[in-house]
Amino acid sequence: MITILSVFSVTIIGVVLVFLLRWGNTTCKGSMPSSLFVFIAILFTSGLDVGLIMFPLMEFPDYASKPDYSFTNPLAIEFGFWGGLVWLFYFVPTFYFCVIEPKLQLFEIPIIKLANNFVIIATCAFTGWLFMDYLPSYIEGISDSARYALVAVVVLFAVMSSTHIRYIKILSVSSTWVFFGLIGVMWINSEMGIIKFAETASLAGDYVVNVEHFLKPFNDYHGFYIAWWTTWSIMIGQFVARFVGGIKTWQLLIALLVCPSIPLLIWFTVLFYYFDTGLAVAGALNVAMIVVGIVFVVNSFDSLIRLYTVSLNLTVQRLKLPGYIALNFSMMFGLILFFQFTPLKIEWIAMVSISIYCMVGTLIFLRRKQLGNDCSDKELAKQQVL
Repeated sequence: MITILSVFSVTIIGVVLVFLLRWGNTTCKGSMPSSLFVFIAILFTSGLDVGLIMFPLMEFPDYASKPDYSFTNPLAIEFGFWGGLVWLFYFVPTFYFCVIEPKLQLFEIPIIKLANNFVIIATCAFTGWLFMDYLPSYIEGISDSARYALVAVVVLFAVMSSTHIRYIKILSVSSTWVFFGLIGVMWINSEMGIIKFAETASLAGDYVVNVEHFLKPFNDYHGFYIAWWTTWSIMIGQFVARFVGGIKTWQLLIALLVCPSIPLLIWFTVLFYYFDTGLAVAGALNVAMIVVGIVFVVNSFDSLIRLYTVSLNLTVQRLKLPGYIALNFSMMFGLILFFQFTPLKIEWIAMVSISIYCMVGTLIFLRRKQLGNDCSDKELAKQQVL
């Protein structure tokens, strides 16, 4: 498994270079072009979940004590797992669905479409199960009935949000600002100030020095993260590509590498200061983190639900609003409960995603003569509108 993920990670870098060399100056524009801020907000909130909010404070102790991570500091490790070059995993499919898919329509091929929808639904349900499984770590003393009820509310809210694309956009932008507000509150409460913040943030610079360690999995836990990025990559790229507002390929690459990494660096820096100085995150701060984390889960769910319902024609227009909500809520919540009794691992779903990449990559090579340097407006219009 680690070997396959390693080969895939290195291959992604090669694919990025090919895209830049051939289509570096091609304009990338989705079917629902938005401003760069809205695009990044949707990408950030759809492509990340509650783990971004809650995991770091649980992971820093391991990164500080276990020998596997001794080559650098915990802040650099955390940033390497969530930021920097791993966003190449989202760049490749985002570019593909902006420029190549409108021409080749490979995701309309039945076997690819079936595999893609399986990955979307399985990942969505697995994420819900993981959220439910970790809830006792987030909310101390929560009962089983409360866990089930909270997950049910989250799923219901996500299904309702997915009924129209404007709800997803509004929630994504709003939760981005709420996340910035949480960072501000945590920073003020820490009393770290500008100087301490800068000193702490500088530790993340060790990521650049040790970047070769992050290009492929260096242990099983890092492999879990790479598998997670792999699994999410195609479906998030497929969803957010529609909001790309008409920028060059090289600009899209920079935007995906830089824009999400800045808030991630700030967030991890503040949290690491809490860990490093022994400051407690309790009371209202803990509640605020949980609330923002739950909103991020909704953001992830609604975009994925929207994606597979459009692909499978399970839309509001076809099923009507009550039928749409009932079907998707019962299916998704049912799968979340079902996953408690299966040995499903995210690495298995990642293998299906890699298989999709292999099939699509092979077909692109075989049909390369159909590809020009640019994607015309007529071809862009063929892109499926959510």
